[in-house]
Amino acid sequence: MNTFDTGPIPPHNDPEIASQHNPGPGLIAGVAELDLERPLRLGMTEAIWGQDKSAAQMAAILLRLAQTAQTVLVTRVSDEKAAAVAVLCREALPPLPAERALAYHPIARCLTLGLQEGSSEPPVAATPSVAVVCAGSSDLAVAQEAGLALRCHGIAHDLVVDVGVAGLQRLLGKLERLRRARVLIVCAGMEGALPTVVAGLLPQPVIAVPVSVGYGVSAGGMAALHGMLASCAPGLAVVNIDNGYGAAMAALRILNTREQGDN
Repeated sequence: MNTFDTGPIPPHNDPEIASQHNPGPGLIAGVAELDLERPLRLGMTEAIWGQDKSAAQMAAILLRLAQTAQTVLVTRVSDEKAAAVAVLCREALPPLPAERALAYHPIARCLTLGLQEGSSEPPVAATPSVAVVCAGSSDLAVAQEAGLALRCHGIAHDLVVDVGVAGLQRLLGKLERLRRARVLIVCAGMEGALPTVVAGLLPQPVIAVPVSVGYGVSAGGMAALHGMLASCAPGLAVVNIDNGYGAAMAALRILNTREQGDN
């Protein structure tokens, strides 16, 4: 850990405040203070935003979390940064068993720690809890981020690809398949119409994810976001642009609430 430790945090000016805040084992001085109790409090594993962190910062966090039994997801990681993180972790850690190994998922642009190896596109589950639907193959990175986040929580999901409204027959042919899921995550760029159509056809909770693809006035996902927020389909929930992880966590909360109600 010394490789990544940038030094101790200076003492707080107010001793009373400092005494009330004991960061505990989650503190990585100068890097992060990890929420190690999140699984107990919320039922969610640790997730790390990777895009604006250095490889050294991500490695420091992963090395600390490797000491726990948690499954960890790191989102928005480039190929180059993932390779650098893997080298740093390999130099600092003894070989991990397969079920705890660090893995990179290039389409989703995510790293996982402790997720058992398997395809990013799982076979269709007989009774998936969630269906992750994307309008086109350009939306796959966001859809697979959502899928990985679900897998990190042991949630079965069905990935349904390329059913955008430009060829509505593709969606209509998969409605029975979609009816098996308890929650639907629908990813779409360009004009972002697919979630509205799905929410008008199926009764389950629908979580819409605007995706930053499309020409000109698509404006990096803003057109899709505005269209989803202005949807005439009642009860459509919308997360931020490209936020597959957030959509998966919204689905997790819905599923957890339903399970509590069943009990």
